[in-house]
Amino acid sequence: MTEQNNTLPEDDDSFNPSASSLAGQVDRGVMDELLSIRSSIDNIDATLVFLLAERFKATQKVGILKATHKLPAGDPGREAAQIARLRRLAEDAHLDPAFAEKFLNFIISEVIRHHEAIAEDHQISSQQA
Repeated sequence: MTEQNNTLPEDDDSFNPSASSLAGQVDRGVMDELLSIRSSIDNIDATLVFLLAERFKATQKVGILKATHKLPAGDPGREAAQIARLRRLAEDAHLDPAFAEKFLNFIISEVIRHHEAIAEDHQISSQQA
């Protein structure tokens, strides 16, 4: 078996997809299969990051629109509908609906935090004008 890097990356540019604390401890074939599966996971994780970035770009636009028209940062009716929708989608996808709800609640709380900051910035800008 070949020696592999067991250290954590110091920065984003030094990511080693074959880094593992299991290196040298498991059969080479098992390690190769594990690394292959992890490669797919790495690709999915990268996609999730880019999807979240796109989602937050869209919600920033919503935050600006809400601030401009003095609308509240949160919309409990919309949030409840989205949670119910995501739970149904999770069930269809054989994903734990409770996990999906927790994930969406985290995103919603971040969006509301951003909307509140945008509203505050908009209010300060309006007062200075």
